[in-house]
Amino acid sequence: MKKVLSLLTLCLVVAACSMKSTEPCPEEDASEFVNITDVVPDVILEIRYYGTYNFVGTRIDGYEEPTALLTRQAADSLKAVSDDVMGLGYRLKIYDAYRPQKGVDHFVRWAEDMADTLMKPYFYPDLDKSVLFPQDYICLKSGHTRGSTLDLTLFDMATEKEVDMGGTFDWFGPESHPDFCGNPETGEYTGDNSKSPAEPKRSISPEQFQNRMILRQAMLRHGFKPFDTEWWHFTLKDEPFPDTYFAFPVKELSK
Repeated sequence: MKKVLSLLTLCLVVAACSMKSTEPCPEEDASEFVNITDVVPDVILEIRYYGTYNFVGTRIDGYEEPTALLTRQAADSLKAVSDDVMGLGYRLKIYDAYRPQKGVDHFVRWAEDMADTLMKPYFYPDLDKSVLFPQDYICLKSGHTRGSTLDLTLFDMATEKEVDMGGTFDWFGPESHPDFCGNPETGEYTGDNSKSPAEPKRSISPEQFQNRMILRQAMLRHGFKPFDTEWWHFTLKDEPFPDTYFAFPVKELSK
């Protein structure tokens, strides 16, 4: 009798596991995501974490193809932004959008390796790598992993060049803050570069500050909110998955 019960229990466990395996884990479910280029065909993609020109210096885990994904809601709002700036003579250029958790984990491992400073001259020359965690340049979680955050800039259709924002994407330092040399709430250029740690202190010009504001104001007009320390970083205000950190890889989604 005990043997029969044991076999019955085993069968129930196997059946339960089989049923569970057919149900996708929420973190692995990409059904509410879209390829950005399917919704916003005018965008330009330069997916930095698929390549090697980034602060780590290698392709980041989870980036299987040089594409960009967002939740449907964020992509629809981005289409409105694109239409807006197209009327001003610009296109949107995207560096990163949805970022799988394994990509964030890759950043964390890199930040813990104090000997790896390959890209320091290009992205964090004024900082010791030991401050990246305390100063929140690297974190265990990222808003990008929730699927409604992206990093982007403007591309000038007349000059066929990126718009000059006075600093590179993923620069670790106050020079990347939206309030560097100006007030982003009023759009006023002040020239205040006192927070720059460089000697002599770095600065951005009135034109570079205003270029940042063009991007910022367009994003705000269409439902995105800015980030205090990165002029290129925006999140949909009403993001649909505020508590879910997704794990599926970055690659083209089937239509």
